[in-house]
Amino acid sequence: MAVMTGRRRSRTRIAIAALAASSLLGLTGCGLLDDESGGGDGGGNSSDGTLDVVASFYPMAYLAERIGGEHVSVTTLTEPGVEPHDLDISPQQTAAVADAEVVVYLRGLQPAVDETVEQSATGEVAEATRYTSLESHEPADEHGEHGEGEEHAEEGEEGHDHAEEGEEAGEEGHDHEHEHSHDIDGLDPHLWLDPVKYGQIAEGVGAALTNADPDNMADYERNTAALVEELNALDAEFAEGLADVEGGTFITTHSAFGYLAARYGLHEESITGLDPESEPSGARMRELREIAEQDGVTTVFFETLVSDETARTLADDLGLETAVLDPLEGITEDSPGADYPEVMRANLAALREALGAA
Repeated sequence: MAVMTGRRRSRTRIAIAALAASSLLGLTGCGLLDDESGGGDGGGNSSDGTLDVVASFYPMAYLAERIGGEHVSVTTLTEPGVEPHDLDISPQQTAAVADAEVVVYLRGLQPAVDETVEQSATGEVAEATRYTSLESHEPADEHGEHGEGEEHAEEGEEGHDHAEEGEEAGEEGHDHEHEHSHDIDGLDPHLWLDPVKYGQIAEGVGAALTNADPDNMADYERNTAALVEELNALDAEFAEGLADVEGGTFITTHSAFGYLAARYGLHEESITGLDPESEPSGARMRELREIAEQDGVTTVFFETLVSDETARTLADDLGLETAVLDPLEGITEDSPGADYPEVMRANLAALREALGAA
């Protein structure tokens, strides 16, 4: 899978870049770390005394900000509007990861981040898959057989039952990352689109912040509990809102909504699979046409950060509607909401309309 490859880079080159960046470059003043920025604090303790946290992309940053509150200063490696799978790490960002007191990221989504954290992180690491299990949601190919994720099917089928195991794994600390470094090709990294799994990750992030800053443990625990309660309420909204369309099929640009579909009894069919940049085969497009006709699909969903050309082509060919289903990989002015809960509720409304909810 394309998003999982390209991990082998020169350790020496990255180490040199990190040293150079530490001495010559600073972080941005706006909470983002990119190649254009300059000035500011280079990492470690923030100038205002808050805990310095680096997050890989929006869903991880949202957790750190909500749970950390006034005690943290969060910077994000992925700029709004940038497709996170495509992120390249600059020397400045490498230095920021090395200096951060806490790094919050999701392994398997951004290979450049995975490598940088493994080689450079020195503080507390909150890695999302420590706290909840990954599953396989690969669509069947044109022969009706699943791709390389098939070997993980048993793990995926048990995914919702493994929450406690994931939480226990998170308690093992930083060294567990090496034990958990098995190949995850074929497993779906889009955990945050299931509010229940996202809540499990939130609890892990809260524990990581407490480990790094035990003096503010009470606040982190209170904020974590409040956020998990909100996510449980969001889960209840989805369960109620989609109860009348159980088994409903929907088509998306790429396979970002497998966890959401599994949680609420829906069925996602995607054009490109897990990699949003891949090109669908002619056989896959023919298969999607058959699925749309057989299952009464009314809408083809596209995303705000990925080209909608293929989705619109398929919809035009079949006389279907198009609409946005946002995978929440970043918030921009085009997003159907200002934060995670707002966008998720917009997604719920879009699904209800497309699936003919009462």
